[in-house]
Amino acid sequence: QVQLVESGGGLVQAGGSRRLSCAASGSIFRINDMAWHRQGPGKQRELVASITSSGRTDYAASVEGRFTISRDNAKNTVDLQMNSLKPEDTAVYYCNARVESTRLRGVSVNAWGQGTQVTVSS
Repeated sequence: QVQLVESGGGLVQAGGSRRLSCAASGSIFRINDMAWHRQGPGKQRELVASITSSGRTDYAASVEGRFTISRDNAKNTVDLQMNSLKPEDTAVYYCNARVESTRLRGVSVNAWGQGTQVTVSS
């Protein structure tokens, strides 16, 4: 069993910054790709940023240049630094990871956190 727990959400003014963190725990053999997704009010969930185990990153066009994803492989954590926040960034942010458990090595399963709310006021 693998758990992902996000933290760092809250209320922030437009133009401000916020850092989200996600920690994975449980019977982890290896974590492959990690990512942050978000779901705004009345919108579908979308991929915000992803990072491979070797550190290669990819961003949605809407956050490119404002958000930075990073990870610590030793601690099984992934962070999302969000700068120059806009009201349209308001959403529930979800941590996602493809994880190989100690019981099923070589088989990646998709794990999700419970989500953390980020609200950007104008």
